[in-house]
Amino acid sequence: MLFVGATRYDLPLEGALGRKWDALAELLEVRVLARGRGEDPRFDLALPDNGLKLQLARAGAVAQGLREFRPDVVLAEGPFDAFAALRARRRVGWDGPVVCDIHGNWRASTRLYGSPLRGLASYPAQAVAWWTLKHVDGIRTLSPYTSGLVRAYGIEPLAEFPAYVDLAAFDERPPAPLPARPQALFVGVLEPYKGLRVLKKAWRSVHSQLPEAHLVMVGTGHRSRSVERFVARSEGAVTWLAGVDNARIGELLDAATCLVLASRSEGLPRIVMEAFCRGRPVVATAVGGVPDLVRGGENGLLAKSGDGSALGEALARVLGDPEEARRLAAGAAASDGLWRATPQDFAERTRDLVEAVLAPEPARRA
Repeated sequence: MLFVGATRYDLPLEGALGRKWDALAELLEVRVLARGRGEDPRFDLALPDNGLKLQLARAGAVAQGLREFRPDVVLAEGPFDAFAALRARRRVGWDGPVVCDIHGNWRASTRLYGSPLRGLASYPAQAVAWWTLKHVDGIRTLSPYTSGLVRAYGIEPLAEFPAYVDLAAFDERPPAPLPARPQALFVGVLEPYKGLRVLKKAWRSVHSQLPEAHLVMVGTGHRSRSVERFVARSEGAVTWLAGVDNARIGELLDAATCLVLASRSEGLPRIVMEAFCRGRPVVATAVGGVPDLVRGGENGLLAKSGDGSALGEALARVLGDPEEARRLAAGAAASDGLWRATPQDFAERTRDLVEAVLAPEPARRA
C-alpha cells in the first residue's frame, strides 16, 4: 500500500504514530509519501512544506512513488491527495485502485481555515473534489457524518471506521472530581471554522449570569490577535494558552467543568474523545461529526451552529448547576465507541479495506 498525504512527520516515529505504522507494517507492505524530516525506510518525505509548492509537486511525487514502489493500492488522505494519485496513475500507466479517505468536510479547508485568500480557491477545489470522488475506486469514511457527505453524491463508502487515536495519556488514571469553580475549556486551532465569534458571544452571556465562571482557551492560529483582545477585555474571566502537550491538556480537562466547542465544521474531533476519557461533558455546536460522539442530554449538550445565545444557555446550564454537571460528567465517563481502538484494530480494518478494493468488482458489490 502506498499512503499519500500532506501530514508532516518527524522521524524516527515515537508514541502513537509509531505504534500505528508498526501495526500496519505487520499486515501490509507500506510506503508513506508525505512531508517532514528524518529517515525511515517506510517513508518517502518528498513533498514540500510550502502549500503552493505542495500542490504543484504532489502528482509528480506520487508518480515517482508508483514507479519505484509498484503498490497494489494507493490510500490517499483526502480528495486532493486522491486527485494527485489519479493524475499520477494515468501518467505512469499504473492500473491499481485508488482509495480516498474522507476525514471531514473538504470544503472547510478553503472556506473556513487559514488566510481569507484561501477562499478564492473554493470553487475550483469543490470541482476537483467532486470529480475525484466520482473517479476513485473506493472511499473510506470516519463516521456517519462523513459517510453522509459522500452519500450526498450518490456514492456508498467502501468502509467506515475512525482513524487510530491514542488515548493512553487520558486513560491512565480515573477522572478527577469536578472543580469547585465553574470553568469551561476550549482546545483547538484559532481559525474561522472553530466558531470563535460564536464562542465569544456565548461567553459574554455566561459571564453576565455567572461572574465567577472562567474560560480557558488553548490553541494558536490566524485569529490569535482577536483572542488576545478578547482576553484583555474579559476582566480576568478568560485565560489563553498558546500551546500545550497532551499531559497538560489532561490537567486542564481535570480542572474544567466541561469542554466547549463552537465549531462551524468538524470531522470526528479528537478533543471530544479526550474529554470523555477525563469524564468531562462537552457543550458544542451540532456540526459535522460532533453529534456522532456527543449525545445531547447524556454526555453533553448541543446547540445550533452559529447560535451564540443557544450555546451560552447550554454553557450556563452546565456551569451554573453542579448537579447537572455531575450527571453529564458521569455520562461522559461512560461514553465509548469504535474510536476506542488499538493500533492492531486499526491495522486490521485497513487491511480489510485494501482486500475489499482489490476484490473483483462483483464481489465488492455483493
